[in-house]
Amino acid sequence: MPAVTPRAPAPSPYRAALGNTGRRTAAFALNASILAALLAASSAPTPLYPHYQAAWGLSALTITVVFSAYSLALLLALLTTGSLSDHLGRRPVLAGALALEALSMLMLASADGAGALIAARILQGAATGAATSAAGAALLDLEDPLRPGRSALTNSVAPVAGMAAGVLASTLLVHFAPAHMAGIYVVPAVLFAAQAVAVAFTAETARPHAGALRSLRPQLAVPPPARRALLAAGTAVVAIWALGGFYSSLGPALVHLVAPAAPQAAGGMVFFTLTAAATLTVWTLRRTAAHIAVTGGSLVVLPAGALALSGLHGAGLPAVHGGAALAGIAFGAVSQGALRMTLTGLPERDRAATLAAYYVLSYLSMSLPAVAAGDATRHYGLATATHAYAVAAALLAVAALGALAAARRSRRGAQGDPDDLP
Repeated sequence: MPAVTPRAPAPSPYRAALGNTGRRTAAFALNASILAALLAASSAPTPLYPHYQAAWGLSALTITVVFSAYSLALLLALLTTGSLSDHLGRRPVLAGALALEALSMLMLASADGAGALIAARILQGAATGAATSAAGAALLDLEDPLRPGRSALTNSVAPVAGMAAGVLASTLLVHFAPAHMAGIYVVPAVLFAAQAVAVAFTAETARPHAGALRSLRPQLAVPPPARRALLAAGTAVVAIWALGGFYSSLGPALVHLVAPAAPQAAGGMVFFTLTAAATLTVWTLRRTAAHIAVTGGSLVVLPAGALALSGLHGAGLPAVHGGAALAGIAFGAVSQGALRMTLTGLPERDRAATLAAYYVLSYLSMSLPAVAAGDATRHYGLATATHAYAVAAALLAVAALGALAAARRSRRGAQGDPDDLP
């Protein structure tokens, strides 16, 4: 199938304020770095969960609650502040959210128990939700007409690359400098403060307009074209983010169940395997038609679960990492394909709200199944919970393939042009 180059988003009326290509490029790089840093900070605690469990006597359920506190706070922020930057502008929302993000990092560095950890993760989730939609929308505002699709690609690759970097840095610190684990939070705190200052010196890319207070009411506002694309790819998005949630919260515990003698750092590396594979996949498939990427990623979910389960039946740690790598390939293919399907051609006024809706679906899929898996682990054991999770992900992938096929047939019948289908 020929690759489809996404159409560029409608130009921002404020983009001329950037003055020249150099300023636009610098602003684009800043917003991409913000997205990457936000997700790096979100994944940094993953390799530390075994340490927290041992030091504070936490259960698997408590760990998934800590993980999900972040995701659910992020969801609430997306529902309330997701479109705020469409009204106030990108800069004020980003600057405020980054300041709160820095504060949450300092709270994590000084946490001394589950309560403090949960409080810090709630603040981090709220700040990340506000900043993610604003930074992602700013990238769309800054789209270069000569390089269409770059903003959607960056919205896909920056988060997964950030997650990979965050979990790798944290894992290395746990292994080589366990006495200085607070550094994994202090360094991002300084970075977020610097990014907040840098944002103040960039040009505004969105025209502020009335309705900011009204936009704070919890809502999901998705324009019809984006809604159709999100409905078609939504089940696949649920499947891959649910896998991400499992590996992020219970991945370290699964590693130590399969290989009890493995060092503590090995637990964090399984999530790094997933995110690194996702990053490479996003980049590799950047010119592949969006619907092909989503379909292919959905297919990969099936062997991903089967390979991970084989690790529980004698194949050992290599199979767990192999399953994580396949899950990462599925994650990268589906996430970037679904984003391109959803974001293509959106006008400026709809960008932040649509991104917020996408992330609401994503993080809801990441958090709720993980909490259910943590509870199942408490009652039935991690092995049983892992089997049930893999089966559920496979069923979602099959449903996604059906939804994508149905949407493609419907669009082909309506337009007679299959290559225009997202």
